[in-house]
Amino acid sequence: MWISFHFLCLLLCNRSMKSHLSINRNQMNKTFEYDLEAKGYIDVAIDPTIDLVAEINRLKKEKNAVILAHYYQESEIQDLADYIGDSLGLSQQAAKTDAEVIVFAGVHFMAETAKILSPSKKVLLPDLKAGCSLSDSCPPHLFAKFKEKYPDHLVITYVNCTAELKALSDIVCTSSNAVQIVESLPEDQKIIFGPDRNLGDYVKKKTGRDLVLWNGACMVHEIFSQERIDALRAEYPNAKFIAHPECEEHILAQADYIGSTSGMLKFTIEDAADTFIVATESGILHQMQKASPSKTFIPAPPNNMCACNDCPHMKLNTLEKLYNCLYYEQPEIILPEDIIKRAQRPIERMLDISAKLGL
Repeated sequence: MWISFHFLCLLLCNRSMKSHLSINRNQMNKTFEYDLEAKGYIDVAIDPTIDLVAEINRLKKEKNAVILAHYYQESEIQDLADYIGDSLGLSQQAAKTDAEVIVFAGVHFMAETAKILSPSKKVLLPDLKAGCSLSDSCPPHLFAKFKEKYPDHLVITYVNCTAELKALSDIVCTSSNAVQIVESLPEDQKIIFGPDRNLGDYVKKKTGRDLVLWNGACMVHEIFSQERIDALRAEYPNAKFIAHPECEEHILAQADYIGSTSGMLKFTIEDAADTFIVATESGILHQMQKASPSKTFIPAPPNNMCACNDCPHMKLNTLEKLYNCLYYEQPEIILPEDIIKRAQRPIERMLDISAKLGL
């Protein structure tokens, strides 16, 4: 009788514990749902005594995860990443990684690109609200109507756009390969280029092609101050001025070098100058300084009171968000299968052309 009673007590206790665990899980799931909807990230308190870098590295090994980071991320995230690069390099890494989990320290469209290229892998983004002003400037439904006006045109879209926009495209490009991709097409090929009008203008001038441009732009590259840059160049007359092709035409017109972030980094390493004024998001200066510690790098100032030009979306990612993202494996990038399939073709075409051209 005692054994039966004891067994009944254990059974009830076990059921109670399972019920309690279920309630806790449900509460946690509801908390996560609220966090992701309201904040864009998992907002769970972290023990202030733990070594975040060591814990993130431990979780990477435990979960067979890889961290891909863009040059515009905070320096502490760049130093922790398995690969740092521009959009082309990050796309190439996402396509070939053996990791089961990809943590993308960048913005939303970059994580989407990784998911498109590796649909069987879990792709995480530390903060879902890390968006992109350029991507936002080109809503897919409006671009679809724009595209209908030019039925005989091939569509090339800059990678800084949504998965839905990529699905409407024939070829995707980055600032590293846009000129070469356009040049690889027959001269009589009619082309729509979007969403960045500044990059499109630059490509038009470099290739001599008559591109139809979507009127979109990046907020970071559109607010550089001509007056303040002129003042810096007067203060540092021997400095080289380098700029990203997303900048406006009047900024590019005075540049000693124009290129993607990886191109700009390479130029500063190889060029004999010891001082550079850099017109792009300030995060790239961390890698420039690491690669050339004896050189001086000055961020080109915007037309406000700030000394440098930061992307507010890129800077949403933090070590704390990165840790929680990897620990709880949320937020996860989920895309419809049909969008993945349609967006894969133009991205893979870009990667194929780039590989053939040795880019």
